[in-house]
Parts: sequence; C-alpha cells; structure tokens
Amino acid sequence: MTDQSNYSSLRGFILLGFSDHPKLEMALSGVVTIFYLITLVGNTAIILASLLDSHLHTPMYFFLRNLSFLDLCFTTSIIPQMLVNLWGPDKSISHVGCIIQLYVYMWFGSIECLLLAVMSYDRFTAICKPLHYLVIMTPQLCLRMIIMVWGISLANSVVLCTLTLNLPRCGNNLLDHFLCELPAMIKLACTDTTTVEMSVFALGIVIVLAPLMLILISYGYIAQAVLRMKSKAGQQKAVNTCGSHLTVVSIFYGTIIYMYLQPGNSASKDQGKFLTLFYTIITPSLNPLIYTLRNKDMKDALRKLMRLEHISTKLKMNWKS
Repeated sequence: MTDQSNYSSLRGFILLGFSDHPKLEMALSGVVTIFYLITLVGNTAIILASLLDSHLHTPMYFFLRNLSFLDLCFTTSIIPQMLVNLWGPDKSISHVGCIIQLYVYMWFGSIECLLLAVMSYDRFTAICKPLHYLVIMTPQLCLRMIIMVWGISLANSVVLCTLTLNLPRCGNNLLDHFLCELPAMIKLACTDTTTVEMSVFALGIVIVLAPLMLILISYGYIAQAVLRMKSKAGQQKAVNTCGSHLTVVSIFYGTIIYMYLQPGNSASKDQGKFLTLFYTIITPSLNPLIYTLRNKDMKDALRKLMRLEHISTKLKMNWKS
C-alpha cells in the first residue's frame, strides 16, 4: 500500500472533469473564459473605484473591497488549471499542485462564508444603530474582523484538508472532478471515511450554518428597523443596499449548503460538478453586477474611474504624438 501511495504521489492526479462529454468541454472552455474575464474586470473595477473615491472610504466598502479581492483570488486558484485541462487532452495536475489547490480552495471558500456574515453585521449596525455606526465600526475593528475571518478560515482549511490527505488512497489518482475539491478527494480513499465526513459536516455547521444564522438574525432586526422608518427614500436606500447583499448570500449559501452539509454527499457526480462550477466561477462574476446595479454611490465611483481612464488614455496619445 505504501508503494502504491508513493507512486500516486509521484504521478500526481488526473482531473476527469467533463471528459465524458468532449463537446461540452469545448463549450465550457469558452463560457468559463468569458466569466473569468468578467470576474477579473468587474472585481478589479470595484476595488479601484472604491479606493479612488474618498466618499467610499467607509466600513461597508472596505468589506466589499475584501470580497472583490477574495473573488479574484478564489477564481484564479481554480480557473487557469481548469482551462488547461479543458483545452487539451492532458487532464493531469501535479501532486503538489493538487494539494495547494485543495488547501487554498477550502480556505477561500470558508473566508467567503464568514465575510458575508461580517458584512451583514455591518449593515445591521448602519441601519439599526445609525448614530453610533462610525463609533462602533472603527477602522481598527474592521481590520480585526478581517484578520479573524482569514485566520479562522485558514484553521478550518488546515484541519479538514489534512484529515482528507491522510486517508489512504491505495494508488487511486483519478479525481472525478475539474478541481482538487474535498468531497472528490474523500471519494479516492480506500478505507472507511465516516470520521472524516462527519468532521466535514461538523465544521461545516460552524463555518456555514453559524454565519448564516447570524445573517438571518441581523436581517430580522434590519427588517424591523426598515418597517419603522417614516421616510420612503430611507426605506428604499436600505432595501437597495441590503438587497444586494441578500442576493449574494442566497446564491452562495444555497449551493454551499447543498454541497457540503449532506452526510455522505448525496449529490450526484454531474450535479455536484455543475453546482461547484456555479459557486466558484459564475457567482464571483455576478457579485460586481449585483453590488453596482443597485448602488448609486458605486455607479458614480465607476463613472469617475472610467473618466480617469479616458483622460489618462488621451494624455498618453497626446504625449506620443
């Protein structure tokens, strides 16, 4: 068994992905490339616009910048390798590359769960305690919350991924997925995986369900505060701001809960792949659209950014001529 495991380590892993459907692979490569470009452009624009516009130097946009940066890292840890496997006959990934992707993917996914909960607390404070908002949400507190989110998520990734990688695989290296993902790695084990699956389920409750409960409680209080508002304009602004966040929460948490909070991972293999594809590739590209379409301040900041780019381009052209 040891020799087989060593051999598996040397030759890496084969990502089967969608290789059963060659025509689908060709179409997917185009779709994934388009959504990746949208993710890169959209999230980079949000980061730059919110940094350059002094009106957006608030806790809300600080967390939004972190979400955009996270989405950039999340997709970049997956898509380049995925496109290489989709474009050609080689479906392999090195052993080290697979391990790194597994840890990073779990780390970033956990961060997003916790970060969405932190953002809901920010919205709760802004709407339910507006007079004390800046006193409560100080830059120091915001930074500590972000550090805590990244730290807890890293610990979760280290525990779950290490438990999974310590399972004997008996030389199995065919991953029935397009990335090195936890449930797919667990299925390679040639031993009873009940303990690891229950650990995934238990920590999933902490990382996924606990933040979701905090989000729901926060929005319960927010709904009461909005209903008590006498100003229709104030109500509309609160609904627009919170509606964007709720939309992102619904899309992200819906797929995550279905994928990870089922003992035994009862989702079918193709269904699981498409759900993973949705929340790792499509959702990060939708986030910039969701947050900008309903947010006047962000729209104004993006217009300013575009004007700055236009002026910069004209200056360069004039200088060259």
